[in-house]
Amino acid sequence: MCKWGTIAMPYVDAGGVKLYVEDTGQGYPIIFAHEFGSDLRSWDGQVRHFAKSHRCITYNARGYPPSDVPEDATLYGWERAVDDIEAVMRGLGLDRAHLIGASMGAYAALQFGLRYPGKASAIVAAAAGSGCSPSQREQWLKQTSTLLRSLIDCGLDVTADRIANSPTRIQLKHKDPAAWREFVDRLGRQSVQGLSTTMVRYQMLRPSLHEVKDRLAALATPVLLVVGDEDRPCLDTNLMLKAYLPEAGLWVCPNTGHTINLEEPALFNAQVEGFFDAVERGRWRRGYAVSNERRRRNLDAEQQACSAISLALGRHR
Repeated sequence: MCKWGTIAMPYVDAGGVKLYVEDTGQGYPIIFAHEFGSDLRSWDGQVRHFAKSHRCITYNARGYPPSDVPEDATLYGWERAVDDIEAVMRGLGLDRAHLIGASMGAYAALQFGLRYPGKASAIVAAAAGSGCSPSQREQWLKQTSTLLRSLIDCGLDVTADRIANSPTRIQLKHKDPAAWREFVDRLGRQSVQGLSTTMVRYQMLRPSLHEVKDRLAALATPVLLVVGDEDRPCLDTNLMLKAYLPEAGLWVCPNTGHTINLEEPALFNAQVEGFFDAVERGRWRRGYAVSNERRRRNLDAEQQACSAISLALGRHR
């Protein structure tokens, strides 16, 4: 037995790669997919809360010990990350589950909804969209390449410090220094090989969510989009997602950066709990149908507003 009555499950098999899984609580299942800069422990605050009413399943992505760290680079990538969610479900005998993903995990959760229709009963996509906005794509790829070089040349400690002090993560340091230090320590103990290969094969090669927006428009799964108003690289993409996803609601958390569930755990848990409750009672409102042309006009207006907000935020830093 582990913390809070957690049961350490046998590793589930994902195409020959072993994924470490923890299973806590009882009730309808929730599967949590972590972000690039952390692991399943980043969901501790959510597991403590939701395990009172749900079965909470967390796992480490491939490349994040104690899950396997494959040496073969072709065993990494966004499509494998999507299939890993299905492998966790299959390994635990689950037909359906709610999904909560953060950043990299949110991207996988949305793509899972497209690839495995009907298997996700609800999706929470938190801080989705880094590097997805067409206007920021080139800059994001350059920044990621620089970070990769830092990881290889300077090591994990230096790179972890740089990531934790970045403009979209520094908020956690000011709000909760202890949680910020835990984030840095967790990142500093990851596998260099796992992180670097994930960065190259997943982060840099994944298609932008803007490229699949027409497919997302057909996604019937209820979705809660969550983004911090100081997470500038993700704001435009979340407005696009809200405009195209027919079953999506958007919560923008004020004065918050990329690590929403760590910065504002109580607010995050309350929003997600209300969303799941509405879905489970059949009360999550279906978006009003609009034509594709009107959707495009709405999206243009929203993106212009978001760009104005982003510029204003930049001027006040």
